[in-house]
Amino acid sequence: MTAPVYLNELGLVCALGNGKADVATALFAADAPGGVCASDRYTPGRVLHLGEATVDLACLEVLPALQRSRNNALLLAALAEIRPAVDRAIGRYGAARVAVVLGTSTSGILESERALQQQVVHGQLPAGFHYQQQELCAPAAVLARQLGIAGPAYSLSTACSSSAKALASAARLLRAGIADAVLAGGADSLCGFTIAGFSALESVSAERCNPLSRRRCGINIGEGAGLFLMTREPGPVRLAGWGESSDAHHISAPEPSGRGAIAAMQEAMRSAGVEPGAVDYLNLHGTATPQNDAMESRAVDQLFGSRLACSSTKPLTGHALGAAGAIEAALAWLTLADNPRGDLPPHWWDGAADPELPAIRLVAPGERLGRPPSYVLSNSFAFGGSNASLLLGRG
Repeated sequence: MTAPVYLNELGLVCALGNGKADVATALFAADAPGGVCASDRYTPGRVLHLGEATVDLACLEVLPALQRSRNNALLLAALAEIRPAVDRAIGRYGAARVAVVLGTSTSGILESERALQQQVVHGQLPAGFHYQQQELCAPAAVLARQLGIAGPAYSLSTACSSSAKALASAARLLRAGIADAVLAGGADSLCGFTIAGFSALESVSAERCNPLSRRRCGINIGEGAGLFLMTREPGPVRLAGWGESSDAHHISAPEPSGRGAIAAMQEAMRSAGVEPGAVDYLNLHGTATPQNDAMESRAVDQLFGSRLACSSTKPLTGHALGAAGAIEAALAWLTLADNPRGDLPPHWWDGAADPELPAIRLVAPGERLGRPPSYVLSNSFAFGGSNASLLLGRG
C-alpha cells in the first residue's frame, strides 16, 4: 500500500509552551529566544540552562501507581490537546485498528532516581515504587490503557533518533494496512541521570546552547512530548518521506564526513520523489556540540550548498533526547500548517561563525519565505550512528 500518510492532529508540550498555539507564538518570535532557562532543580548547586516543560501535570493522579511517572504525565498532557480527535478515530476504525508507536530514552528514570535516594536515606524503597515505572514500553502501554487501544503498541529507544523513527514506523504500519490510525511521537523527561551522563562526556553547556558558533560548547538537556494522530485520510501536513541509516562509526561520536546523515536525508527526499531544490527549510539536529555541528554542516553543505534556510531549535526547547525527533517534527508541522507568510524558526546564536565549518544559510529572527512552505526536512542523529530524517509536506 503506497497511500499518502498524513499527520492529522498534533499535541505538543515542551519548554516553549503547552499546546500548538503557545509553542508557535514562541517559536516564531523575533525579539528574543524563549523556552530554555537557568535552573539547578536537577543539579543542586550547579546552575544549568534546561528546556523544562512547565505544564500542569496533575493528570498523573489518574494513572495506576505502576505507571506514575513525569514521562507519562508529559505524554498525557500532549494527548489532552488531541483527545477528541483520537476518540473519534477509535470510534470510526475500532480499537483493534488503532496503534501506538512512541520513542523515549528516559521513561521513568526520574522516579527510580528518587526511589533510590530514599533507599539510601531511609534504608528502603518507597511504598508503591516498582521498576515497571522505568520500562521503555511504559509510554506506549499507558496510552493504550488510557484509550482502550487494542492494536500494536510499542516503544522505540534508539537514543536521539527514537521518536523520529517512531513516526517512520507508524507510517509503515499504515502503508502495510496493519492499522488505520496510529498515535505516534515521543516523550522524555528531565532527570539527573541524563544530565550526569552528558556532563561526563563534557557535552553540557551551562549557558543557552550556541549551535554552529565557534564558541559552542555543548547541549542544554530538555524534555517534552510530541504526539501525532496519523492516518491515510487527508490532513494539513503529510509525512512525505523518511530516511534512516546506521553508520555505526562510534558509540557516541558521529561519523565526521556526514556520510550517514547524507544517506538519511537523501532517502527521505527520494522516498517522497522530491528534489533538494523543493525543500524550503531544514530543522537541524544542531546540538551545539563540536563534532555534531561539524558533521551536520558538512552534510547539509554537500546536499544543499548555502541555498537552504536552516536553523537549530534546541536553544529554544533544549535537546529532548528520545523525544527530540517528535518535538522537532512538531515544529516542522507548525512551519507548514496555516503559515501563509512562511515564517521560519530562527537560529538563535551569538553569530560567531566557525571558520572551519561550511557557511550554510542560517535563519535570522523574523525571516520568512513570503509564501507558504511546501516541504520541511527535520534531522535526528543519535549515538551509535543511528540517523533519521523526516520530510514533511504541506497537505
